[in-house]
Amino acid sequence: MIQTFTPDDVIRYVYEETTDEENTLIEDALIGDQELLEFYLDTLEIKSLMNKLERTPSNRVVSNILEYSQNYTGSQSMA
Repeated sequence: MIQTFTPDDVIRYVYEETTDEENTLIEDALIGDQELLEFYLDTLEIKSLMNKLERTPSNRVVSNILEYSQNYTGSQSMA
């Protein structure tokens, strides 16, 4: 039986969410399917670029969080 793989399967493979058996089947599919291989390589590149992104909150957001935490009194017990 010929196994066909979707882009979702390749993404799972890239993020190491596949079983050893699936890994073997996907690797075989990558060897025989140029389009799937190109998608795999593009996905690896995108993953690498995403890992390099650094996001920082604006000063306003940090100030709001700090102000909220300074004014937070915790849960009040109702007696």
